[in-house]
Amino acid sequence: MSYVCVIIFTSMTYSKANRFDDELQQLAKYASVLSHPARLAILKFLASCETCISGDISQEIPLSRTTVTQHLTELKKVGLIRGEIDGVKVNYCIDREAVKQMIEGFTAFFGEISQTKQLNCINTK
Repeated sequence: MSYVCVIIFTSMTYSKANRFDDELQQLAKYASVLSHPARLAILKFLASCETCISGDISQEIPLSRTTVTQHLTELKKVGLIRGEIDGVKVNYCIDREAVKQMIEGFTAFFGEISQTKQLNCINTK
């Protein structure tokens, strides 16, 4: 007689981000997407154009087309840029309202933490 034992592993890990309020979650998403210099360069380039770009942005950013596309996707996920399909090309531009909301969110956040009472911390070296 033989027995077959089947063990099923279920993942018990999950994001605890949902324990924080929506504002902090959104600021964390912005901070995460802005943590790569290529994404900052893309935002700077799109802002300097003052119009939507349908050309190859990888000509302006020193990365491969595939890598630039991945960074554009991340920026689009958080809403800082928009990308609209126009035939075989995608027109990219900054979502100025989203950028304004991001700036306001970070300004409020850093304003709040900079207003906290100074603590007398002791250096324990």
